[in-house]
Order: sequence, then C-alpha cells, then structure tokens
Amino acid sequence: MSPYQLVYGKICHLPVELEHRTYWAIKYLNFDAQGAGIKRMLQLNELDEFRYSSYENAMLYKERTKICHDKKTAIRVFEPGQRVLLFNSRLKLFLRKLISRWSRPFVVTRASLYGHVEIQEVNSNRKFTVNGQRLKHYLGGEINRQRSAHLLN
Repeated sequence: MSPYQLVYGKICHLPVELEHRTYWAIKYLNFDAQGAGIKRMLQLNELDEFRYSSYENAMLYKERTKICHDKKTAIRVFEPGQRVLLFNSRLKLFLRKLISRWSRPFVVTRASLYGHVEIQEVNSNRKFTVNGQRLKHYLGGEINRQRSAHLLN
C-alpha cells in the first residue's frame, strides 16, 4: 500500500487517467446522489481498515525488530562492590589500533533493574551513572594501555 493511499484513501492516478475515471464515475453512478453517498461511506470504511491493518503491520515489525535487537545485547548483571571496566567509545578517534578501549577498573556502587549502573573510580569519590551495556566485568590483573610496545619486542 502506498503512503498516498494511506493518507487520501485512494490510489494515485495520472491526469490522463482522471479524465477516463470521471467519465466512468458519471456513467456508473448516473448522477445518483444516494448511491454516491453509500459508495463514499464504503470507501471511508475501507480507508479505516487500511489504516488499521498498516498500524498492526507496523507494530508487528517493531516487535520483531525489538526481539532481534534484544538477542544481540549481552545480559550482564552487576552488583554493588563488583569491579568493572568502562568502554570508551571516543578512543576510536585515535590512530593507534592496539590501544584497549576499556578504561580503568571502577567499582559498582548501585545497579538498577532498568540497566543503568552507578560506578565510582577506585581511588577517588567521583561517581557517575552509565548504561550497563558499556560495562564488562573486570577479572583482575593490570590493564596494559599500550599493547603495541609488547608486540614490537
């Protein structure tokens, strides 16, 4: 169904086709006002049905898209006191490809059921809230910011 048909309730015709359609309508209805009114009411009902079906199709599409998106997201559960790493998306602007994009370990101070997590730096009292998808569990060890030096040796 075209957007034109959803808005105006009829198929878009070229001017050449309109002359033929008006001749056909006059011949078919024979200037019967009651018949024309009934036909217009049927067309309006069809338009409502078209709009309703397109609304249902859009909702189904959104649900399927959400299911596909939710399959790709990782389920991570964070609890207060855990150590996590924060993904730094701005670091990709630098040309060094071998630098880790996960920044220093943080401590989780509060986790919400809705996905936002409040974290705190280990050595300071600075707290901020981030999306849980930007975090991953920190398993320990030291983070080597420049792996390139290790690879060159």
